[in-house]
Amino acid sequence: MKIFSAKQIYEADKFTIKNQQIKSDELMERAAVQIFNWMHLRLQGAPVKIQIFCGIGNNGGDGLAVARHLVEHGYAIEVYVVNYNDKRSEDFLLNLDRLKDRKVWPNFINCVDDFPVISKEDIVIDAIFGIGLNRKPDKWVVDLMQHINASNSFILSVDLPSGLFPDKVMATEESIIKSNFVLSFQAPKLIFFLPETGIYINQWEILDIGLDPEYLQKTETAYELISKNEVLPLYIPREKFAHKGIYGHSLIIGGSYGKMGSVQLSSKSCLFSGSGLVTALVPECGYIPLQTALPEVMVLTSNNKKVVSNIDFEIKPTVIGIGIGLGTSDEVCKSFSEFLKANKTPLVIDADGINILSLNKELLNELPAQTILTPHPKELQRLIGDWKNDFDKLEKVKSFTSTYDCIVVIKGANTITIYKDKGYVNTTGNPGMATAGSGDVLTGIITGLIAQQYEPLSAAIFGVYMHGRAGDIAVEQYGYQSLTASAIIDNIGDAYIDLFKVPEQPPQEEEAPE
Repeated sequence: MKIFSAKQIYEADKFTIKNQQIKSDELMERAAVQIFNWMHLRLQGAPVKIQIFCGIGNNGGDGLAVARHLVEHGYAIEVYVVNYNDKRSEDFLLNLDRLKDRKVWPNFINCVDDFPVISKEDIVIDAIFGIGLNRKPDKWVVDLMQHINASNSFILSVDLPSGLFPDKVMATEESIIKSNFVLSFQAPKLIFFLPETGIYINQWEILDIGLDPEYLQKTETAYELISKNEVLPLYIPREKFAHKGIYGHSLIIGGSYGKMGSVQLSSKSCLFSGSGLVTALVPECGYIPLQTALPEVMVLTSNNKKVVSNIDFEIKPTVIGIGIGLGTSDEVCKSFSEFLKANKTPLVIDADGINILSLNKELLNELPAQTILTPHPKELQRLIGDWKNDFDKLEKVKSFTSTYDCIVVIKGANTITIYKDKGYVNTTGNPGMATAGSGDVLTGIITGLIAQQYEPLSAAIFGVYMHGRAGDIAVEQYGYQSLTASAIIDNIGDAYIDLFKVPEQPPQEEEAPE
């Protein structure tokens, strides 16, 4: 699913109005009907008071149109117009007149003295700003937002929680409506998935308001949302008469004294992702642990008992995953540097491999094309430097990947894969995956996919999805607190099976009101 910018959404509105030969208020009516249907399906006429706070732009017009449908179906409503300046959009005024025609007279809020009492039993519809906000609201409007937040009522925001900017980080935390649910039009917004802004989005759902499919299909976006529908076309099926040699030979390089578990996890997840053969190159202290724990994995050792001090092997791997548990001592850095300068094999680099690159930036020029780097936030900071905010971080990563022709997987609650000017936002995963070794598992999965002839970018996108999906399946058994990296590995097979399960059909919503 494409993630459109605010500018692109405005253009989609204009294109739809022109191409479908409709008026702008008709498009607004579509949005209002969808919001009403969503609410009516869940409330079924329940005797609850609904307080609707409307701005004076198109988001406020949406709120007024929703209010009209609610009152026509017998709901108890109170409508407030947040009068933050003298400008009014035409569709706001049109829907204001339509609401008055139903004998509903809004209350106008001009200052703190006009704030209404809001009970925690009420439902609040937030239709104050939407995607049109580009500056911090006035002080009294901020006070109103805090008043709404303090009510502890259920808050439903239209398109965006008011106070959030659609394409940049907000000015201040206190100027944001803390919604329980967001109904976003046509496509999600990038801010739903970024750490600095996503924390204000509890739950969200997309409503299809009929924006013209021609525009949506042809318009290129800077980001895409990755779910099952997006990864299924990437899947490479197994051939009936295939053998292990067809599915590649992965080499996992890493480990040091006391950190052999990381190589075990990466090697095992590499096998579970489908690599035909897996070899681990570890220090001598890792030989017995690897041979004992993973009989399916072949083991090579460096000539040092505690660290990988020389990277030397006679096998010809299809892909190499390197860095997990490696350490950053001088001898390891020297060995890593010599390896990079001689290597031509596709690479997946994680953990200490990334830290060594950060300490020796000139080595970035030695990376094979489309090398995949999988940093956690601190490793990323060491690699690209500080950033002002999440949007700045993404731009810095895009520049970095363009400079070094590499792929960066920004690990987090919504892991984002970046390659040059394009970002891919993952939808799978859960808080239980914030556990030791989870990143090592991801490295192994991506390495194993490349071994099976997935293109590096496809392997990164697909691997991140499968890693998160395995974690989602595992957490149903273990819970967040008890989820381990090993449990994620054990459910990679279930994640593959899940790819081909037909989803259950959602309940049918009622017909739109006339």
